[in-house]
Amino acid sequence: AAAAAANNGAIPPDMSFISLARHGGENYIYHLLTSYCDPPAGVSLMEDQYFNPYILGGAIAMAPPLYNDMIEYEDGTPATMSQMAKDVSTFLVWAASPEHDMRKKMGLKALTMFSFLLVTSYYFKRHKWTVIKSRKMFYTPSREKVV
Repeated sequence: AAAAAANNGAIPPDMSFISLARHGGENYIYHLLTSYCDPPAGVSLMEDQYFNPYILGGAIAMAPPLYNDMIEYEDGTPATMSQMAKDVSTFLVWAASPEHDMRKKMGLKALTMFSFLLVTSYYFKRHKWTVIKSRKMFYTPSREKVV
């Protein structure tokens, strides 16, 4: 309710889900945060709307959320709008799937285990089937005459 009141009655979307659901998620959020501009000629916006070309239709109720020198980084990094948008978009992607790192580690362990099993099974296949595959078998037809 408070978020809707701050956004002129529009309920803001959950950007962490958008980062995974939309194609180019992290880049989409970055450009959404940094691409506010004046509307081109012929485009009219309602009161309390802003123009952003990354929104379908170009009209968005959310005011530009970032501006230069909004915060101060401890390490002295310049607090430009693009730097803050990069930080926000990276955080939202992480917040959408915090299990990402664990999933990658488990995948690496599974690949290691399956490669070991593949090599082992190939060795045993060669060892056990060598006898059978190297046998010579002949077919000798019967010598009965059919009248």
